[in-house]
Parts: sequence; C-alpha cells; structure tokens
Amino acid sequence: MLFKQGHTYIMSNQYRTTFYIGVTADLRARVWQHVNNEGSAFVKKYKLYDLVYYEYFERITDAIEREKQLKNWHRDWKINLVQSVNPDMKELKNDLFDE
Repeated sequence: MLFKQGHTYIMSNQYRTTFYIGVTADLRARVWQHVNNEGSAFVKKYKLYDLVYYEYFERITDAIEREKQLKNWHRDWKINLVQSVNPDMKELKNDLFDE
C-alpha cells in the first residue's frame, strides 16, 4: 500500500512575531499559495509569507499528527524548534524553489 507523503510547516511575518503552523502534501504549492494570498485568511491578515521551518513525513497522517502537536505548544517552544534547525530564522522558501 502506498502512503501519501506530507509536510508540517511554519510560516512567519518579517518580524518573526506571529506564526502559522500548517500541513500539506505539496509544500511548494502551499507556500506559493500563502505568498500569493491564496492560503489561509490568517496568513493573509498577518502577512505570514516567510517559510521558517518544515518537516517531511512519509505519511500525511503523521504530518497531521505533528501539526496538531505543534499547535498545542507554547510560543517559546515553537521558536526553539525553529531555531534548532534555522538559528537565524531565515526565510527558507527560496531554498525550496531552488531545488
């Protein structure tokens, strides 16, 4: 049986003061949607156009579970997670589209 793959990801604004956690089967397409205001209303309202973190999962169900887990985390825990792999909290979408 083949499983659908997925990503859990975090978008932020340019000041890194607000975060959005999402899940998708197609990270490139979803980030493009957010950047072009076709994503969630929350992302559009707070201008969360910078991808600062993402995780890959073999199964979309695992990505969904991770998203639920992260949404229950305190803000500081989320920031620490992002900084554990992206210490400067730099924009990652360019890396994603350069692949």
